[in-house]
Amino acid sequence: MLGAGEVARVADLLINTIDDFDYQGKTVILRMDINSPLDPDTKRIVNENRIEKSIPTLKALLDKGAKVAILAHQGDTLDYHNLIPLTEHAGKLSAKLGKNVRYIDDVAGVAAQDAVKNLEPGEAVLLGNVRYLTEEVSTFEQAVKLTPNEMVDCYLVRQLAPLADYFVNDAFAAAHRNSPSMVGFAEVLPTAGGRQLVAEVQALHSIIENPQRPAVFVLGGLKISDAFGMMRQVLDNGSADQILTGGITGIIMWMAEGKCFGKKQEQFLKDRGLDVFVEQAGEFMAKYGERFLNPVDFAYERDGARCECGLDELPIDDALYLDIGQETVAQYESVISKAGTIFANGPMGAYETPLFEQGTRDIWNAIATSPGYSVVGGGDSVNAAASLVEDHHTRFGYICTAGGAMVRFLSGIELPLLRALKKAYRKV
Repeated sequence: MLGAGEVARVADLLINTIDDFDYQGKTVILRMDINSPLDPDTKRIVNENRIEKSIPTLKALLDKGAKVAILAHQGDTLDYHNLIPLTEHAGKLSAKLGKNVRYIDDVAGVAAQDAVKNLEPGEAVLLGNVRYLTEEVSTFEQAVKLTPNEMVDCYLVRQLAPLADYFVNDAFAAAHRNSPSMVGFAEVLPTAGGRQLVAEVQALHSIIENPQRPAVFVLGGLKISDAFGMMRQVLDNGSADQILTGGITGIIMWMAEGKCFGKKQEQFLKDRGLDVFVEQAGEFMAKYGERFLNPVDFAYERDGARCECGLDELPIDDALYLDIGQETVAQYESVISKAGTIFANGPMGAYETPLFEQGTRDIWNAIATSPGYSVVGGGDSVNAAASLVEDHHTRFGYICTAGGAMVRFLSGIELPLLRALKKAYRKV
């Protein structure tokens, strides 16, 4: 656990930590990210990783005698089906904390304000889903583009900031968001980063600045903009000694080398606008080809059965390649077993389907058993670890809560939250 100011030495980042202030009897607004995957039918939480990792900061504040008002979100305009009350989240926080976290389905209105005013030292209340507010959703952020200073006049900050003595942000997974709940309070309240935020920055910083060698990046998944977003940075700065590709990323890398994957697969990529990455992949292969290890065989479905084919058997016009094959798995396992650092983002295939889970299962378990320091990040990667690796919480060096924020951090982009925390450093 890091103490006061230690994050500055870890990540060259000057921010206050929660150990820098005295919270006894003080009211703290705590911004968490407990946005969790939901069952599409029941709307029940199916993965508690972010909730679990939010507990250390909440417990520390309560143990220090703080009165804690929690702000959090679930869903957004782009996934409106997940925009639900935080009732279950409060229940899970209570169970993991070992004391009651009250929930009130009001974000910053009279009921929420009364709940905050009536808190006693060592008590916490989770306020309503902040994404109920227009000023908190992504479409507002993209259209209006407020500065943090302008957010002081937003409803959320204007209603709650006068009730608080401190603001603590532990929501690294939302660090790429420029919204009032993320950066507005830091303009008017003494502000600190929480335990989870510090740990996340530390883990990711170790990957790009001081990795144990060789450093191996395992990049796959369908959202290949994430992989390509960080590739250039980690290749140019030397963080990555080798990149193992899977999923659509692996296919795109071979297409850049002139491989044909057949009409069905190539139309799949074109329909989703993913073929635009072929040119960039060609640039990477031309400059850094020796650092890439791309799949040498692929799995596809034929009459309800899993089939595998090698590169020399391509193309198969009516096939979609939904996993890496066993020869690729063996090559990747050998590299991973010798790695000093492993970073994984994006599964090797459609792991949600039993027919195509094997590649991700084998590679994720190889990472889990490797003696090197391992970091797994991104929603699909974390979900795959939870479903395919036994005791996954203890078998990886670090499991990130972040997706988009993690990718931007590793791509060398300054995040709005970290900018706000640096601005608030030592401000009293």
